[in-house]
Amino acid sequence: MRKEMVTDQIMARGVHDPLVLEAMNRVERHRFVPPGWERDAYLDGPLPIGDGQTISQPYIVALMTEMARIGAKSRVLEIGTGSGYQAAVLAEIAKEVYTIEIIERLGFLARETLEQLHYRNIQLRIGDGYQGWPDAAPFDAILVTAAPSHIPPPLVDQLVMGGRLVIPVGSFYQELEVIRRTELGVEKESVIPVRFVPMTGKAQRQ
Repeated sequence: MRKEMVTDQIMARGVHDPLVLEAMNRVERHRFVPPGWERDAYLDGPLPIGDGQTISQPYIVALMTEMARIGAKSRVLEIGTGSGYQAAVLAEIAKEVYTIEIIERLGFLARETLEQLHYRNIQLRIGDGYQGWPDAAPFDAILVTAAPSHIPPPLVDQLVMGGRLVIPVGSFYQELEVIRRTELGVEKESVIPVRFVPMTGKAQRQ
């Protein structure tokens, strides 16, 4: 089922980075969904994980990972751990993954799952991801898996020069955007319309 997911849902939609495809093939998505949902883990869509949150559609996970353009030496920050699935995909490619989850219960569950699967290159923190992870910065890439209404400035500041922020932006209507930090400022590219849960915490108060 995992191989069919990669072939039919991901490659068929234009994701071709071999590192991303290998990672999507290796990570056992059914280990990241709630009990009773395992048979649906490889379907073409998001699934609920409790607390009003979801595990993203496999294609979106693959697309965001490809857009980040990470490699074996990359240090990556993820905002919105959720089930831990996106962090696991990133950890299959990157040297170090830092991930922040604002909902305590989900953070504890994700940590337990990632530890059971022996991911040693992931550090997980419970808290508000709006400010990023300053004491671990800078990062080669930052992925945000919940949608703020605007791009959080601290996240852009924590990118290396040439680094990429992959983030859904908007309220009801959202666009997946890639923000690249350069010496002259930032370059922004809109990729596709998406639908993510809202980014909570400080993002909602700005």
